[in-house]
Amino acid sequence: MEFAYDGGGLAKGGDVTLYYDGEQVGQGRVDATQPFIFSADETTDVGYDAGTPVSPEAPTGRFTGTINWVQLDLGADTHDHLVDPEHAMSVAMSLQ
Repeated sequence: MEFAYDGGGLAKGGDVTLYYDGEQVGQGRVDATQPFIFSADETTDVGYDAGTPVSPEAPTGRFTGTINWVQLDLGADTHDHLVDPEHAMSVAMSLQ
């Protein structure tokens, strides 16, 4: 999967491209992303979503096929999604 973040601040969206064996098999749009912290019970699952489903239509249960490998590649980061020092206090206060 490739996520091309729109950038320019927190919680922006981006374009998603899904690959299978190196070939593009799907694409779509994520309108917004999680702006701050995920809850402690959310996890990075493969083949099963043990936390909050991505959507109400998402299938439940475990994937019964075979997952041979998962690869995560981090691309270049401009850090334009980070909170600048001037806004750090307002972010800290909002988490109270």
